Amino acid sequence: MRLAILSREPDTYSTRRLIEACEKRGYEAKVLNTLKFAIDLERANPKLYYRQKKLAGYDAVLPRIGASVTYFGTAVVRQFQQMNVFCANSADGILNSRDKLRSFQILSRHKIGIPATTFVRDKKDVLPAIERVGGAPVVIKLLEGTQGIGVLLAHTLEVANSMIELLQSQKQNVLIQKFVAESKGRDVRAIVVGDRVVAAMRRVAQGQEFRSNVHRGGLTEQVELDEAYRETAIRATQIMGLGIAGVDMLESARGPQIMELNSSPGLEGIENCTQLDVAGAFVDYIAAQVDFPEIDVRQRLTVSRGYGVSEITIPEGSEFVGKTLVASGLREKDINVLTLQRAGKTIPNPIATRTLEADDRLTCFGKFASMKELIPKATRSLRRPEVESLDDA
Repeated sequence: MRLAILSREPDTYSTRRLIEACEKRGYEAKVLNTLKFAIDLERANPKLYYRQKKLAGYDAVLPRIGASVTYFGTAVVRQFQQMNVFCANSADGILNSRDKLRSFQILSRHKIGIPATTFVRDKKDVLPAIERVGGAPVVIKLLEGTQGIGVLLAHTLEVANSMIELLQSQKQNVLIQKFVAESKGRDVRAIVVGDRVVAAMRRVAQGQEFRSNVHRGGLTEQVELDEAYRETAIRATQIMGLGIAGVDMLESARGPQIMELNSSPGLEGIENCTQLDVAGAFVDYIAAQVDFPEIDVRQRLTVSRGYGVSEITIPEGSEFVGKTLVASGLREKDINVLTLQRAGKTIPNPIATRTLEADDRLTCFGKFASMKELIPKATRSLRRPEVESLDDA
């Protein structure tokens, strides 16, 4: 395998460990400066140039893209994807996780723990929004802060209001989030690779500091996650569209609460804490995936007119409740069930004898007209509110 590591920092601990892990396994790895690429676009022939030379011969890419070069960096990753080179993290996955608002919006439709969060622009909405997340104290976050930078704790409504007003005056967008007091300055970082957690540690803030980041002086200890925390970390990573991620979770009274996902997690802290070969886990995962490059399903399926991927939820009282997939007649309607989500669990490629239950969510590929017929009329009307109802706002 020939691996390209996209990074502007070839001498960091993480980059050096990834190269060592490749060499130990007999793979070739090269660090390529993210900003030294040129992207050429022409019909049926996407190309990349690196330092003015056409790039070819790489089997996989591991993006390690800094926040300051997100736009260009994800464009480079996207071009590798168009060239059918496997990318450990897709461009969309990186963009999803890097913007805190976007990541919480995506997670919020799933049954996965997140702190109560709100986003406002008008100063008149600030105080009502704080009340909706449970009142002060609240955590105020810049949308693209890293390593604890841009994360503030406001103990009172007045302080929160002043902080937000100041940040907005500086053209900063901020999230307002419920402060999970019982976490007591602690969080858990889980490293997810593919469909498993390969390492985890607890980070504990020191002194009066509420942020537990190692860069803020937080101490670490190895931790064995229970099933709920492992499942939450893995599902969040998959929902975000990532193959590799560092998932930060708060230990709340209601169970794991996702705080942040990092598409380029650092290796020094987690490896020193756990003494595990996390870099090797990254490389092993990539090597196992090179024959199955990431594709954008929507792009591939647009060539089949009238067909595509959609999601169907089985409502209470549906004719399908209690029937098996084979007895449901979906296949006869030209609908293939790819996954079934039930009670927070995803069942890939469910067997024909699987019995359907109310609230099952089916991801299907098939004829759009047939899938549309399965959506209850009441649901359709909820998705299309009357225009007149907006006049009262």
